[in-house]
Amino acid sequence: MKLKFLNLMMIFVTAVICGCSSGETTPAADKAEAVTEDPVEKILQSMTLAEKVGQMVMIGVHGNSVNDDSRYMLTQYHIGGVIFFDRNLETRAQAKSFADDLNKTAAEKVPLFFAIDEEGGIVARMKHEITPPPSQAEIGRSGDSSQAYRYANSVAQDLKSIGVNVNFAPVADVGTRDTRSFSDNENVVAEFVDAAARGYEDAGIFYCLKHFPGIGLGVVDSHVEVSTIDASREILETIDLVPFRKIIAAHDNSRFMVMVGHLRYSALDAGNSASVSPAVMKILRDELGFSGVIITDDLEMGAIANHSEFKDVGVAAIKAGADIALICHEYPHETDVYLGILNAVERGEISEERINESVRRILKMKLALS
Repeated sequence: MKLKFLNLMMIFVTAVICGCSSGETTPAADKAEAVTEDPVEKILQSMTLAEKVGQMVMIGVHGNSVNDDSRYMLTQYHIGGVIFFDRNLETRAQAKSFADDLNKTAAEKVPLFFAIDEEGGIVARMKHEITPPPSQAEIGRSGDSSQAYRYANSVAQDLKSIGVNVNFAPVADVGTRDTRSFSDNENVVAEFVDAAARGYEDAGIFYCLKHFPGIGLGVVDSHVEVSTIDASREILETIDLVPFRKIIAAHDNSRFMVMVGHLRYSALDAGNSASVSPAVMKILRDELGFSGVIITDDLEMGAIANHSEFKDVGVAAIKAGADIALICHEYPHETDVYLGILNAVERGEISEERINESVRRILKMKLALS
């Protein structure tokens, strides 16, 4: 009996020892392995500084097929995104082929962002092939927010068919002086923007809230020159920020971008346009809690280009907190922005860890496209 008991004990001890060494890991080892296998970190660690900076730049290209200029920009500077205009788009088949060829030419570790401005109304591309939604003002006047969902979902399906994965819509501004805003009432805007956001999400493409922190009170077109808004912080909080705050709180922040505009808000930062203002970016990150990708409005717009060198303005935007600098038209300007950011990191003006923060957010979005 004693011998049988001893034999059983030996079997038990052996089993315990074998179990501990059978390949099972401790919680600490599990955690270390999880960090190592994080796809974002794996890609980030494999990237050169030049590749990282490229992910933080979105450009416009010319032509409707890959040519020497667009090939050079993508391969030399590792550009991470392209915005399409009517100059690039002829037919659905051509547009889809162009997007596919640009992706193949870039040959980066993650896909390109392909963006477009398809708001509806007066801001719409490729009208000869894609029926644009009504203006946001017209949709808002219907009083039926399900229309915002339906139009967003429909246009998203059309955009997917031509290779676009980011729509620079919906406009979250309150009471613009054109037809681009759903309403001059902040709660109505928030309701309709929320519905549109769900429409894009259900269709499986990314969207972009614009133009933070709101341009409804602007009186000068920022395509032309700076517009200064002298509204109090209280007014901005209780009106302009309401739609942004609602969507950021209620939706997965990795499913959409926020575009920061070029207006100047004296109550927030009297000296800088929003797109290069650390104070404005801090509100978006820290007070509204946005954890996704921040993109600037086009840095070639007069409100910015009339007052800055392109080699400096991209640096200012990244230092302020932007993740992507958008430059829509001229290759020399796009080159200056890219090289300006790269050189700023190389000379220590911007830390590589600051670059890594943005690239992590970009990679997280892009991995959903893979």
